Amino acid sequence: MHPESWQLTDDLDDFLARAGGFLRSRPAPHTVPLTVTDTLRRHGLHYYGSGPPLFGTLAAPDGTVLAALTRTPPHGLCLTAVTPEQAEALAERLAGLGHRFPEVSAERDSAAAFAAAWRRRTGREATVHRRRRLYRLGELTPPEPAPEGRPRVAGPVDRALLLRWFGEFAQAVGEGPGRDAGPWADARLSYGGITLWEAADGTPLAMAGATREIAGQVRVAPVYTPAALRGRGYAGAVTAEVSRAARAAGAAEILLFTDLANPTSNALYQRLGYREVADFAVWAFGD
Repeated sequence: MHPESWQLTDDLDDFLARAGGFLRSRPAPHTVPLTVTDTLRRHGLHYYGSGPPLFGTLAAPDGTVLAALTRTPPHGLCLTAVTPEQAEALAERLAGLGHRFPEVSAERDSAAAFAAAWRRRTGREATVHRRRRLYRLGELTPPEPAPEGRPRVAGPVDRALLLRWFGEFAQAVGEGPGRDAGPWADARLSYGGITLWEAADGTPLAMAGATREIAGQVRVAPVYTPAALRGRGYAGAVTAEVSRAARAAGAAEILLFTDLANPTSNALYQRLGYREVADFAVWAFGD
Protein backbone atom coordinates (compact mmCIF):
# COMPACT_ATOMS: atom_id res chain seq x y z
CA MET A 1 0.00 0.00 0.00
CA HIS A 2 1.37 3.39 -1.00
CA PRO A 3 1.64 6.05 1.74
CA GLU A 4 -0.08 8.54 -0.57
CA SER A 5 -3.23 6.43 -0.20
CA TRP A 6 -3.73 8.32 3.05
CA GLN A 7 -5.25 11.72 2.21
CA LEU A 8 -4.52 14.35 4.86
CA THR A 9 -6.21 17.69 5.42
CA ASP A 10 -6.74 20.44 7.97
CA ASP A 11 -10.18 21.22 6.49
CA LEU A 12 -12.89 19.83 8.75
CA ASP A 13 -15.67 20.24 6.20
CA ASP A 14 -13.66 18.39 3.56
CA PHE A 15 -12.89 15.61 6.01
CA LEU A 16 -16.52 15.19 7.07
CA ALA A 17 -17.68 15.19 3.46
CA ARG A 18 -15.40 12.23 2.80
CA ALA A 19 -15.45 10.42 6.15
CA GLY A 20 -18.79 11.33 7.72
CA GLY A 21 -20.69 8.35 6.34
CA PHE A 22 -17.88 5.98 7.31
CA LEU A 23 -17.77 7.28 10.88
CA ARG A 24 -21.55 7.04 11.23
CA SER A 25 -21.53 3.48 9.92
CA ARG A 26 -20.03 2.22 13.21
CA PRO A 27 -21.04 4.81 15.82
CA ALA A 28 -19.88 2.82 18.85
CA PRO A 29 -16.22 2.18 17.93
CA HIS A 30 -16.12 5.59 16.19
CA THR A 31 -17.54 7.47 19.18
CA VAL A 32 -14.42 9.55 19.77
CA PRO A 33 -13.92 10.93 16.23
CA LEU A 34 -17.67 11.48 15.96
CA THR A 35 -17.87 13.55 19.13
CA VAL A 36 -14.56 15.33 18.55
CA THR A 37 -15.47 16.47 15.06
CA ASP A 38 -18.95 17.51 16.22
CA THR A 39 -17.37 19.58 18.98
CA LEU A 40 -14.96 21.24 16.53
CA ARG A 41 -17.83 22.01 14.18
CA ARG A 42 -19.81 23.67 16.97
CA HIS A 43 -17.04 25.45 18.86
CA GLY A 44 -14.20 26.03 16.41
CA LEU A 45 -11.02 24.27 15.34
CA HIS A 46 -9.04 25.43 18.39
CA TYR A 47 -11.45 24.18 21.03
CA TYR A 48 -8.92 21.60 22.29
CA GLY A 49 -5.78 23.72 21.88
CA SER A 50 -4.01 26.33 19.79
CA GLY A 51 -2.38 23.93 17.32
CA PRO A 52 -4.03 23.19 13.96
CA PRO A 53 -5.96 19.91 13.85
CA LEU A 54 -5.19 17.15 11.37
CA PHE A 55 -7.63 14.81 9.66
CA GLY A 56 -7.11 11.94 7.28
CA THR A 57 -8.83 9.22 5.33
CA LEU A 58 -7.78 6.03 3.62
CA ALA A 59 -9.94 5.08 0.64
CA ALA A 60 -10.19 2.05 -1.62
CA PRO A 61 -9.80 2.56 -5.38
CA ASP A 62 -13.57 2.89 -5.73
CA GLY A 63 -13.61 5.69 -3.15
CA THR A 64 -14.94 3.65 -0.22
CA VAL A 65 -13.42 4.96 2.99
CA LEU A 66 -11.57 2.24 4.88
CA ALA A 67 -10.11 4.16 7.82
CA ALA A 68 -9.84 7.63 9.27
CA LEU A 69 -7.71 9.65 11.67
CA THR A 70 -8.12 12.80 13.72
CA ARG A 71 -5.65 14.81 15.75
CA THR A 72 -6.43 17.83 17.90
CA PRO A 73 -3.17 19.18 19.42
CA PRO A 74 -1.96 18.93 22.10
CA HIS A 75 -3.61 15.52 22.02
CA GLY A 76 -2.20 12.62 20.05
CA LEU A 77 -3.42 10.69 17.06
CA CYS A 78 -6.83 9.00 17.15
CA LEU A 79 -7.24 6.17 14.64
CA THR A 80 -10.14 4.02 13.55
CA ALA A 81 -9.38 0.34 13.04
CA VAL A 82 -6.50 -0.31 10.62
CA THR A 83 -4.63 -3.34 9.34
CA PRO A 84 -0.85 -3.61 9.89
CA GLU A 85 -0.32 -2.70 6.22
CA GLN A 86 -2.52 0.37 6.53
CA ALA A 87 -0.74 1.38 9.73
CA GLU A 88 2.65 1.03 8.02
CA ALA A 89 1.57 3.24 5.13
CA LEU A 90 0.23 5.88 7.52
CA ALA A 91 3.40 5.87 9.61
CA GLU A 92 5.50 6.37 6.47
CA ARG A 93 3.23 9.19 5.28
CA LEU A 94 3.24 11.07 8.58
CA ALA A 95 6.94 10.56 9.25
CA GLY A 96 7.79 11.75 5.74
CA LEU A 97 5.89 14.99 6.39
CA GLY A 98 7.68 15.55 9.71
CA HIS A 99 4.68 15.06 11.99
CA ARG A 100 5.24 14.43 15.68
CA PHE A 101 2.69 13.62 18.37
CA PRO A 102 2.80 12.29 21.93
CA GLU A 103 0.63 9.20 21.53
CA VAL A 104 -1.79 7.16 19.45
CA SER A 105 -5.20 5.91 20.56
CA ALA A 106 -7.13 3.19 18.74
CA GLU A 107 -8.67 -0.23 19.15
CA ARG A 108 -6.10 -2.46 20.82
CA ASP A 109 -4.61 -4.26 17.80
CA SER A 110 -4.67 -1.18 15.59
CA ALA A 111 -2.90 0.92 18.20
CA ALA A 112 -0.21 -1.74 18.59
CA ALA A 113 0.25 -2.00 14.81
CA PHE A 114 0.68 1.74 14.40
CA ALA A 115 3.01 2.02 17.42
CA ALA A 116 5.26 -0.65 15.94
CA ALA A 117 5.23 1.01 12.52
CA TRP A 118 5.95 4.44 14.02
CA ARG A 119 8.89 3.04 15.98
CA ARG A 120 10.34 1.55 12.80
CA ARG A 121 9.90 4.78 10.85
CA THR A 122 11.05 7.25 13.49
CA GLY A 123 13.09 5.33 16.05
CA ARG A 124 10.85 6.66 18.82
CA GLU A 125 10.21 4.19 21.60
CA ALA A 126 6.58 3.26 22.23
CA THR A 127 5.03 2.05 25.47
CA VAL A 128 1.45 1.29 26.47
CA HIS A 129 0.22 4.28 28.45
CA ARG A 130 -3.35 3.17 29.10
CA ARG A 131 -5.63 0.26 28.29
CA ARG A 132 -9.31 1.12 28.01
CA ARG A 133 -12.52 -0.79 27.46
CA LEU A 134 -15.51 0.56 25.58
CA TYR A 135 -18.89 -0.40 27.02
CA ARG A 136 -22.44 -0.10 25.66
CA LEU A 137 -25.50 0.14 27.91
CA GLY A 138 -27.85 -2.83 27.81
CA GLU A 139 -30.63 -2.92 30.40
CA LEU A 140 -30.06 -0.12 32.87
CA THR A 141 -29.98 -1.33 36.48
CA PRO A 142 -29.81 1.65 38.86
CA PRO A 143 -28.09 0.98 42.19
CA GLU A 144 -30.33 -0.33 44.96
CA PRO A 145 -30.54 1.04 47.49
CA ALA A 146 -29.77 4.46 46.05
CA PRO A 147 -27.37 6.58 48.08
CA GLU A 148 -28.50 9.69 49.86
CA GLY A 149 -29.06 12.69 47.65
CA ARG A 150 -30.60 13.52 44.29
CA PRO A 151 -29.55 14.42 40.75
CA ARG A 152 -29.50 17.95 39.35
CA VAL A 153 -28.44 19.19 35.94
CA ALA A 154 -25.55 21.63 36.40
CA GLY A 155 -26.15 25.28 35.50
CA PRO A 156 -24.08 28.46 35.16
CA VAL A 157 -23.94 28.85 38.95
CA ASP A 158 -21.89 25.62 39.05
CA ARG A 159 -19.21 26.76 36.58
CA ALA A 160 -16.48 27.32 39.20
CA LEU A 161 -17.13 23.88 40.66
CA LEU A 162 -16.93 22.26 37.21
CA LEU A 163 -13.62 23.98 36.52
CA ARG A 164 -12.17 22.68 39.78
CA TRP A 165 -13.51 19.16 39.39
CA PHE A 166 -12.38 18.98 35.76
CA GLY A 167 -8.82 19.72 36.89
CA GLU A 168 -9.01 17.18 39.70
CA PHE A 169 -10.43 14.58 37.33
CA ALA A 170 -7.63 15.17 34.80
CA GLN A 171 -5.02 14.63 37.49
CA ALA A 172 -6.81 11.54 38.82
CA VAL A 173 -6.73 9.85 35.39
CA GLY A 174 -3.13 10.85 34.72
CA GLU A 175 -3.73 13.58 32.15
CA GLY A 176 -2.21 16.28 34.33
CA PRO A 177 -2.74 20.03 34.09
CA GLY A 178 -2.50 22.05 30.91
CA ARG A 179 -5.88 22.23 29.22
CA ASP A 180 -8.07 25.25 29.92
CA ALA A 181 -11.25 23.87 31.44
CA GLY A 182 -13.26 26.97 30.59
CA PRO A 183 -14.29 26.01 27.03
CA TRP A 184 -15.18 22.51 28.23
CA ALA A 185 -17.37 23.79 31.05
CA ASP A 186 -19.08 26.39 28.85
CA ALA A 187 -19.78 23.85 26.11
CA ARG A 188 -21.26 21.33 28.54
CA LEU A 189 -23.35 23.94 30.32
CA SER A 190 -24.77 25.11 27.00
CA TYR A 191 -26.77 21.90 26.57
CA GLY A 192 -27.09 20.52 30.10
CA GLY A 193 -24.20 18.12 29.57
CA ILE A 194 -23.22 17.68 33.24
CA THR A 195 -25.36 16.23 36.00
CA LEU A 196 -24.48 16.59 39.67
CA TRP A 197 -25.41 14.27 42.51
CA GLU A 198 -26.05 16.51 45.49
CA ALA A 199 -26.91 16.10 49.15
CA ALA A 200 -30.25 17.21 50.58
CA ASP A 201 -28.71 20.55 51.53
CA GLY A 202 -27.47 21.11 47.95
CA THR A 203 -23.83 20.16 48.51
CA PRO A 204 -22.43 18.62 45.28
CA LEU A 205 -21.12 15.09 45.84
CA ALA A 206 -20.25 13.77 42.35
CA MET A 207 -20.72 14.54 38.67
CA ALA A 208 -21.25 12.70 35.41
CA GLY A 209 -21.31 14.16 31.94
CA ALA A 210 -22.61 13.11 28.56
CA THR A 211 -21.64 14.20 25.07
CA ARG A 212 -24.20 15.53 22.63
CA GLU A 213 -25.99 12.88 20.61
CA ILE A 214 -24.48 12.30 17.19
CA ALA A 215 -25.12 9.33 14.89
CA GLY A 216 -27.46 7.97 17.54
CA GLN A 217 -24.74 7.61 20.19
CA VAL A 218 -24.01 9.45 23.43
CA ARG A 219 -20.88 8.85 25.47
CA VAL A 220 -20.90 9.22 29.25
CA ALA A 221 -17.84 11.21 30.36
CA PRO A 222 -16.42 12.32 32.65
CA VAL A 223 -17.52 10.63 35.88
CA TYR A 224 -15.90 12.09 38.99
CA THR A 225 -16.26 11.92 42.75
CA PRO A 226 -13.86 13.85 45.03
CA ALA A 227 -11.52 11.48 46.85
CA ALA A 228 -13.01 12.17 50.28
CA LEU A 229 -16.50 11.20 49.07
CA ARG A 230 -15.72 7.97 47.22
CA GLY A 231 -17.08 4.57 48.18
CA ARG A 232 -20.57 5.83 49.00
CA GLY A 233 -22.32 5.05 45.72
CA TYR A 234 -22.52 8.59 44.34
CA ALA A 235 -20.69 7.79 41.08
CA GLY A 236 -23.00 4.88 40.33
CA ALA A 237 -26.10 6.91 41.10
CA VAL A 238 -25.16 9.89 38.95
CA THR A 239 -23.97 7.66 36.09
CA ALA A 240 -27.28 5.80 36.17
CA GLU A 241 -29.17 9.09 36.03
CA VAL A 242 -27.17 10.41 33.08
CA SER A 243 -27.63 7.08 31.30
CA ARG A 244 -31.38 7.12 31.97
CA ALA A 245 -31.70 10.67 30.68
CA ALA A 246 -29.77 9.88 27.49
CA ARG A 247 -31.98 6.90 26.78
CA ALA A 248 -35.13 8.90 27.52
CA ALA A 249 -33.93 11.56 25.07
CA GLY A 250 -33.77 8.92 22.34
CA ALA A 251 -30.11 7.92 22.13
CA ALA A 252 -29.82 4.54 20.40
CA GLU A 253 -26.44 3.74 21.96
CA ILE A 254 -25.12 4.94 25.32
CA LEU A 255 -21.40 4.33 25.67
CA LEU A 256 -18.56 4.86 28.09
CA PHE A 257 -14.86 4.08 28.41
CA THR A 258 -13.16 2.65 31.48
CA ASP A 259 -9.53 2.31 32.43
CA LEU A 260 -8.78 -1.42 32.60
CA ALA A 261 -6.34 -0.71 35.43
CA ASN A 262 -9.31 0.27 37.61
CA PRO A 263 -11.30 -2.88 38.47
CA THR A 264 -13.65 -0.91 40.73
CA SER A 265 -15.05 1.27 37.95
CA ASN A 266 -15.26 -1.65 35.51
CA ALA A 267 -17.29 -3.65 38.00
CA LEU A 268 -19.50 -0.67 38.79
CA TYR A 269 -20.49 -0.01 35.19
CA GLN A 270 -21.20 -3.67 34.56
CA ARG A 271 -23.55 -3.69 37.55
CA LEU A 272 -25.37 -0.74 36.00
CA GLY A 273 -25.92 -2.71 32.80
CA TYR A 274 -22.98 -1.76 30.60
CA ARG A 275 -21.59 -4.52 28.38
CA GLU A 276 -18.21 -4.81 26.66
CA VAL A 277 -17.84 -3.62 23.06
CA ALA A 278 -14.08 -3.56 22.41
CA ASP A 279 -10.72 -2.93 24.02
CA PHE A 280 -8.68 0.15 23.14
CA ALA A 281 -5.13 1.17 23.95
CA VAL A 282 -3.13 4.38 24.15
CA TRP A 283 0.54 4.08 23.21
CA ALA A 284 2.88 6.90 24.26
CA PHE A 285 5.97 7.83 22.23
CA GLY A 286 9.27 8.83 23.77
CA ASP A 287 11.49 11.63 22.50
